[in-house]
Amino acid sequence: MKNTQHPPQILDVREQWEYDIAHLPGSTLIPLGSLMHKMGELDKSCAWVVVCHHGVRSAHACYYLERNGFDVINLSGGLDRWAKEIDLDMPLY
Repeated sequence: MKNTQHPPQILDVREQWEYDIAHLPGSTLIPLGSLMHKMGELDKSCAWVVVCHHGVRSAHACYYLERNGFDVINLSGGLDRWAKEIDLDMPLY
């Protein structure tokens, strides 16, 4: 991440039903299929940690966002890995 002026924000690119099961507090939900149309809602002055279930959709989102001038990082392994290694109380699905 290049931008260290502001704390990183979390972008969740899963679907609403997945977000309803489990999500990181304070995350912004924009499903991957809507990202192209809703990208303007995101603050380019912030760095973004992009998350999904296993890290595949978020990798696609990172590629697209980087090409459009965003500072992003993909959460490797997604929320599935996060739930298994960091937050053991987070529901798995």
